[in-house]
Amino acid sequence: TECVSGCVCPEGLFDDGRGGCVEHKDCPCIHNNEWYSSGDKIKVDCNTCTCQKGIWKCTDDVCYGTCMIYGSGHYNTFDGKFYDFDGSCEYVATQDFCGDKNSSGSFSIITENVPCGTTGVTCSKAIKMFLGKTELKLENKEYKEIQRDVGDDVQYWNRTVGLYLVIEASNGLMLIWDKKTSIFIKLSPNYKGKVCGLCGNFDDKANNDFTTRSGLQDSNALNFGNSWKQSPMCPDVTEEIKPCDLKPHRKSWAERECSIIQSEVFKICHSKVDPLPYYEACVHDACSCDSGGDCECFCSAVAAYAQECLKAEACVFWRTPDIC
Repeated sequence: TECVSGCVCPEGLFDDGRGGCVEHKDCPCIHNNEWYSSGDKIKVDCNTCTCQKGIWKCTDDVCYGTCMIYGSGHYNTFDGKFYDFDGSCEYVATQDFCGDKNSSGSFSIITENVPCGTTGVTCSKAIKMFLGKTELKLENKEYKEIQRDVGDDVQYWNRTVGLYLVIEASNGLMLIWDKKTSIFIKLSPNYKGKVCGLCGNFDDKANNDFTTRSGLQDSNALNFGNSWKQSPMCPDVTEEIKPCDLKPHRKSWAERECSIIQSEVFKICHSKVDPLPYYEACVHDACSCDSGGDCECFCSAVAAYAQECLKAEACVFWRTPDIC
């Protein structure tokens, strides 16, 4: 074809994507739309990745899994599947009593959901944690211990870190609670593929997380969530609630407040953790908490995004005297 004007790199050099030419050994790498020079290191979960000749080389340590339940029925499973489920009942968040009836598990975590606001969405109000023969109940900003007759002895420790109560057990389970509506459950890698419940099965695959109590895979969050209720007396959830449609006068306030997640304040995190699901969850919560506690709902939603940013090594100072 005819000559086309433009720039090319000299023989033996490569376009570095930033308007320059480099040798092959100096090729940059890209991660979440950001460029990194050769030799740069980034943290991905508990592994370190180094940029070498345009390719990421990562360590392959096995990481703890984290499941997050927060605000008005938002779930982020151990394998990173994000979904909403608004059920008013007690549900199995995660347990290692899966599969056959005789399997002996060492723990189970139950979340009790209650309506928050008048639209019908639910928030986690109390958490029950069964560790061998110990039952811990977390409610009203404190926890109490109940001893049962069955089960093994599983040791645990508790401590307060900032806003959070942390309970850590000797079997590789950790629960972090903000004493309100957010719960983070951390599991050691030995539980991979051995747990079940609303937090999924922790097998590094997000597409099979909707495994119901009977072991079938479902694509519908409502069927999946309903299967994990503790009491057959609770009604099933039949439709997804859209609080902003029910309370349109709250929508613009919710969108304005929640825009902080997509603003400059969190800019350093946007390339590391997609803000969109957290923004949508925030708007949902800010519309739904209409009987007091609306600021608490908003703050929990922003804190959930900030927590994910922190995991991705993007530290954001977002709380101010005006905001939360």
